[in-house]
Amino acid sequence: MFVTPAYAQAAGAAAPGGMAALGQFLPLILIFIIMYFLLIRPQQKKAKQHRQMVEALRRGDEVVTQGGILGKVTNVREDGMVEVEIAQGVKVRVVKSTIGQVVSKTEPAAESK
Repeated sequence: MFVTPAYAQAAGAAAPGGMAALGQFLPLILIFIIMYFLLIRPQQKKAKQHRQMVEALRRGDEVVTQGGILGKVTNVREDGMVEVEIAQGVKVRVVKSTIGQVVSKTEPAAESK
């Protein structure tokens, strides 16, 4: 049997590797870079800001929890909990990380000499 010209031409195709492989992965690499700058990096920045806000909580701050409860911080505990007074004489314990926003920040008390 004789080889037709079409098969003979296809046999001379370049093997994968070199610039051809890079050209195939370039769109995938660009998509990952775009996803990083548009989605991943802003989310990490927002999480860092939230972590700093939670670490800076102190007594007297008015906060809003992620559940929508507005109250005043009465005690910041070391075990990751915060006591929030939601009405006069009504205190609830809330996990620190569920504080969504600090409405008003109190100034630290001046040290007495």
